[in-house]
Amino acid sequence: MIIRDFGVRQARKALAAPVRQACLRALSTQPTPTGVADLTEPTLQSPNARPQPPSIFTTNARASVRRKKPVTPDTTVEDYRMAQQLKSKIGKIGSKVERTYRPSDVFLNPPGPKDVTLELLMASQAHMGHHASLWNPANARYIYGIRQGIHIISLEQIAAHLRRAARVVEEVAYRGGLILFVGTRPGQTQIVTQAARLAKACHLFTKWTPGSITNSEVILAGMPMQMLDENDEPIEGFERHLSERRPLVPDLVVCLNPMENYVLLHECALVNVPTIGVIDTNAEPTWVTYAIPANDDSLRCLAVISSVLGRAGEAGHDRRIADAKKGIVAWKTSLDVTRFMHVERENAEREARLRFEADRAAGVEVAPDTGFQNSQMNKIRSDLDFD
Repeated sequence: MIIRDFGVRQARKALAAPVRQACLRALSTQPTPTGVADLTEPTLQSPNARPQPPSIFTTNARASVRRKKPVTPDTTVEDYRMAQQLKSKIGKIGSKVERTYRPSDVFLNPPGPKDVTLELLMASQAHMGHHASLWNPANARYIYGIRQGIHIISLEQIAAHLRRAARVVEEVAYRGGLILFVGTRPGQTQIVTQAARLAKACHLFTKWTPGSITNSEVILAGMPMQMLDENDEPIEGFERHLSERRPLVPDLVVCLNPMENYVLLHECALVNVPTIGVIDTNAEPTWVTYAIPANDDSLRCLAVISSVLGRAGEAGHDRRIADAKKGIVAWKTSLDVTRFMHVERENAEREARLRFEADRAAGVEVAPDTGFQNSQMNKIRSDLDFD
């Protein structure tokens, strides 16, 4: 019984091997030897052997071979020599391209009123206006035409109004007026400061404080001031007058962006301060006294305009100093300063008279002192040379 069951069991295993080999022969392209036991059978493998993949997956596998990069000769030296020879032969052929514009040229060498040309204005994009739907009809006299829906400002109008504004700045500077340059948009700080430096004027590149002109006694109270003579040299003896007088008001305001500084322009109109403004096609030209029709969005255009006005102020200042050395004074002292000097003179004469009477009563003989001839202790000038 036991022997029969063992034989049946072993016969089943013996018959199973040929059937599996026949299936592998049908699936594989390689011939499989007959009569060889399958080593992949778990019962016939040793316990320490590692499981192997079927032969169907390993028969066609190939070992990986690393490809070598092709070796190319180094021709850097030969290429460089050939390029130098070619450059020496044909290097001078063709046109020479020069840089005609540098952004720093307008600051290193600012143009003056005599340098204003239509080419300079066009290169600085001063003729570009806003869209035709945004225009102000009051600017129709400045507009040359429309191109692709954009208003084009006439270059002749720009040049004429810019020269007129430069003449105004020069005359105000010649007569010792206080000029204020205003530009509060981003990027206008250097433009405004350079124009003020050239014209020996003041500048403002931050937000305007409302009431700085109409209510200057409160807002600008305590601001330091200085008295100058016709040669722009400080004068002593006016400390009490400077501490009591009202703050200064500019004699001319140059605004580069009138759209954002309407409050400033309105205050200047209330106190009759003349203004100069860059008016684009969407701005109101009646806001300023002297309008300059131009593109107020181009920093290059504003740099050209401010440089021309700064050069004009510089020319007026230099002309005033040169005439003052010759004894020619084209401006007059303000009424409040003249009144203060008259009062100080009367006080000095009264003190000198009392001192003379006291000395005569004491028996001391002294010459009478009139005016400010011997009143150097009060540091007051004795004449009205700059009156």
